[in-house]
Amino acid sequence: MLQRQKAYSAEWIVFYQPKTPVAAEIDKEKSYNANLAAPVSPEKHTNILFKRTMKLHITPTQQYQTVTAYDDAGIEINAKRFEHSLLVMPEIAPVAWPVDRFEALAAEHFAQIEAQQPDVVILGTGQRQRFAHPKLTAALTARRIGVECMNNQAACRTYNILMAEGRKVALALIIERAEATVTATVPDQN
Repeated sequence: MLQRQKAYSAEWIVFYQPKTPVAAEIDKEKSYNANLAAPVSPEKHTNILFKRTMKLHITPTQQYQTVTAYDDAGIEINAKRFEHSLLVMPEIAPVAWPVDRFEALAAEHFAQIEAQQPDVVILGTGQRQRFAHPKLTAALTARRIGVECMNNQAACRTYNILMAEGRKVALALIIERAEATVTATVPDQN
């Protein structure tokens, strides 16, 4: 299933706090909560104590490389579909990464990431979480670049969060292609 994340939010959201015995006591005592909230008419909302609003801001991530969708077979970066392993950084166009499967990882693959000089590397290891051997990431850790291993879906979500915070994060995704299965016919022995 394709999952999408939105890079924008509403300007104002109204939410209601349910009436609880503790909240009723706070209201009676005229604590700071009672002074901040505007009461709601009891005939309209009998179980509501307060109506509150929260201002949300638009996140300015449209100029960056944002993961807009992902599934087991590929990923979308700014609505462009990729079905091969790749490296993604916020301000650099996605680059093909020559890794076919997790077992094929080598130190040279991490040297390609190191050349980009990220602060942290999010390694998407496919459909399940696996950990890269410390020998492979030794060059990154020697330069104090953190490496976090997780499955591809978690890696995409984490990358979007760190990218939105303004961090210099690299997303290295291993997208394993489903290999065609070859079926051989066995001749009859009769």
